[in-house]
Amino acid sequence: MAQFPTSFDKDDLLKCARGELFGPGNAQLPAPPMLMMDRITDVSADGGAHGKGHITAEFDITPDLWFFECHFPGNPIMPGCLGLDGLWQLTGFNLGWRGWQGRGYALGVGEVKLTGMVRPERKMLTYKIDFTKAIQTRRLTMGVADGIVEADGEVIYQVKDMKVALSES
Repeated sequence: MAQFPTSFDKDDLLKCARGELFGPGNAQLPAPPMLMMDRITDVSADGGAHGKGHITAEFDITPDLWFFECHFPGNPIMPGCLGLDGLWQLTGFNLGWRGWQGRGYALGVGEVKLTGMVRPERKMLTYKIDFTKAIQTRRLTMGVADGIVEADGEVIYQVKDMKVALSES
């Protein structure tokens, strides 16, 4: 298992975005404004609903976030795809946190349900991801997970069978 802590602040996430946390050529978060979380509050390789690992993170919502101005003028809503991207970002982060090598990329998601919206009045999103599979072989490094996004404690997004892989090329 990797020698990383189980929680990370914004400075740590920015180090990951610069490729400094897991090393060159390995899992890397996007830089702001595409970084969709402010802190990771807990991560494991053996916790969660299935005992295969989990990750929990938070994203502070403020009315001046970049996407509210353009999506949509006069009716500001965070695009649902950004919440989904945050879930993918965290799934890849978990694989890098395990010490597994390679750059992360999303492979897909089996099911997505969007049942609520993120408007400027919201205060915080919480991402909760539970791995159903974590696979590392000579040819394949991949995580499969289910996840939810809560806005101020209300579940607004749910995903099943989200897949992220690491590739050394």
